Amino acid sequence: MSSAPATDVAGLLSEGSAVMRLAQRFREHGHELYLVGGPVRDMLLGRSHSDLDFATDAAPEQTKALVQPVARNLWLQGEAFGTIGAEIEDLHVEITTFRTERYEPMSRHPEVDFTSDITTDLSRRDFTINAMALRLPEKEAVDPFDGVSDLRARCIRTPIDPQVSFTDDPLRMLRAFRFASQLGFAIEGGVLATIARLKGQLETISAERIRDELSKLLVGEKPARALEQAAETGITDVFLPELSALKLEQDPVQKHKDVFHHTLAVLEQTPPELKLRLAALLHDIGKPKTREITPAGVSFHHHEVVGSQMAAHRLRELRYPNEVVADVSQMIYLHHRFHTYRLGWSDAAVRRYVRDAGSLLGDLDRLVRADCTTRNTAKAKQLALRMDELEERIAELASREELASIRPDLDGFQVMAYLGTGGGPVVGEALEYLLELRMEHGPLGADAAYEYLDRWARARGIEPAGERVDPKPKKSRDPA
Repeated sequence: MSSAPATDVAGLLSEGSAVMRLAQRFREHGHELYLVGGPVRDMLLGRSHSDLDFATDAAPEQTKALVQPVARNLWLQGEAFGTIGAEIEDLHVEITTFRTERYEPMSRHPEVDFTSDITTDLSRRDFTINAMALRLPEKEAVDPFDGVSDLRARCIRTPIDPQVSFTDDPLRMLRAFRFASQLGFAIEGGVLATIARLKGQLETISAERIRDELSKLLVGEKPARALEQAAETGITDVFLPELSALKLEQDPVQKHKDVFHHTLAVLEQTPPELKLRLAALLHDIGKPKTREITPAGVSFHHHEVVGSQMAAHRLRELRYPNEVVADVSQMIYLHHRFHTYRLGWSDAAVRRYVRDAGSLLGDLDRLVRADCTTRNTAKAKQLALRMDELEERIAELASREELASIRPDLDGFQVMAYLGTGGGPVVGEALEYLLELRMEHGPLGADAAYEYLDRWARARGIEPAGERVDPKPKKSRDPA
């Protein structure tokens, strides 16, 4: 079921609203309905929430019968686990029969036992701040594990013994850090100690479930502290061992920056967008493998190349989509190139930078700016001015050239006609040659490009046919 836009939960509980009419319908048929979990938490925090979660004593088939007449759409994928999904007016709702659940190793689906009361249902939820409910239509609060107090204290705590809770579903250990990031809350000491003791159980969880929690953690408001604590417990070693590896010993000659805490600072200086945050998290993971200490100090030559390869491997292990893997690894590969700008870039170098970045140019810019975490204000200002200058040069070149889609001045059709060949490797080599000319000199125009192509061919013993033709028309995307 797709997520609805975030909305004010309290406003949905007014008299006569779709939610209250739904609750009244359940009551008239002898069943209880409770708003539970995240929506209750976010309502108390004054935050918006998207989908609404309900719990009921009605069996799944009874829920389906009650909801179907008033729903635009119905989703039954979770019926075996007690959940009926529906779209009612503009709301996306999930209604689940009171239950307890636990996950078997490597399973994406819980083993479910239905229960008869709301307290037992709430007791098997992950944290007290998610184990609160509102009985509807009365709006009567149900808080058997004092989640309201934990909200006030900004504390993440399990409603039952954390060892039992985390054994039922080890992913809850990572989820604790996700909520710490999203809400800026502290994790209770006993919970942290249990995570440190049970962290190995996370190895039984599928990569896809770990990926989803990590993604939510990264785009939270406070990911740095959450990841720092996660690393302290050792749980990140299970799915992201490269993070703790950044805790390098300082060299004895010229103390370099703490790469681990630098990475966390960069992470929080980037906007909360998944690809950008992943690139920030992984941008320096090549440093431990490339670290060299010399009398002159420490160096990390080509760490961006090694790091790009390591990041691609780690993201594939976590089952991120191919597009995410490609874009994040490319940003990491390119993020250090800017630091050679102070040596002086020709227009050709600027063109290559834009071409290699492609559609990632804006994100790459933001990553490079975030990568400056120095406390030296003069140095930070200098780096920012250089970045401003590079952006101005890119904009100036773009006003004269099609930087966003740099290509040779002749296309393959024209090259084949001029060389008198039907294709083959020589055409690709010729186009690569013309592209390099385009990068080096800017737009040449067809006449000059043909002259260069003629000299290039004759130098290779090829007698050109000399036929000049118009570019091959591009296929229209208009279905008409």
